[in-house]
Amino acid sequence: MARERKFSDEDLFLATKELLLNHGYEGFTFGLLAERLKVSRSALYKYFGNKEELIMEFMMYEMDQFMDKLRKIDDYDDFEDQFNYLLELMMSHRNIHQLIEIGRHVPVNNKKMEEKNKKLDGLHLNMYQSLVGFVGLGKKEGKLKPHIPDTLIVGYILQSFLVPNLAQIPHSEWVQSMKEIIRDGMFTDDN
Repeated sequence: MARERKFSDEDLFLATKELLLNHGYEGFTFGLLAERLKVSRSALYKYFGNKEELIMEFMMYEMDQFMDKLRKIDDYDDFEDQFNYLLELMMSHRNIHQLIEIGRHVPVNNKKMEEKNKKLDGLHLNMYQSLVGFVGLGKKEGKLKPHIPDTLIVGYILQSFLVPNLAQIPHSEWVQSMKEIIRDGMFTDDN
């Protein structure tokens, strides 16, 4: 009878995420992860041959979770409702860009990793296409300026979430301020 795991996938991926965000790709080790999960390193090696396999699996999990939520944007018919949903989603997944960047450091050195990397690239492309569709709806409804390139609007929205909340402004106020800047800019009506 096989020994039962002492950690769930959710526990494993949550700990992996925390360590990657705190230590980056280079600083992430199975030793740190095992310590966080209170298991031996050998317990991790039973499931993953190395940290690259684990990180790639984690990235797939994280992007799948994000994409499942992003697809729900289509549940809203109105652009304004989609806009509000997207901003809340992006605020709740603020680290997705940082994680994607960390994932780019993972060496792809075998066929299995190449396949996972292609799937991950496909998920990134799906995310981008979904956001371009969102921008298209905004232009169709006359809510977004038609002369601004779609890619610039998508990039602007995505980059907005990289702004750190150094002043520790309450979440709801921060989200509202982000919406206002993205929607109306930072100039007063007097300008």
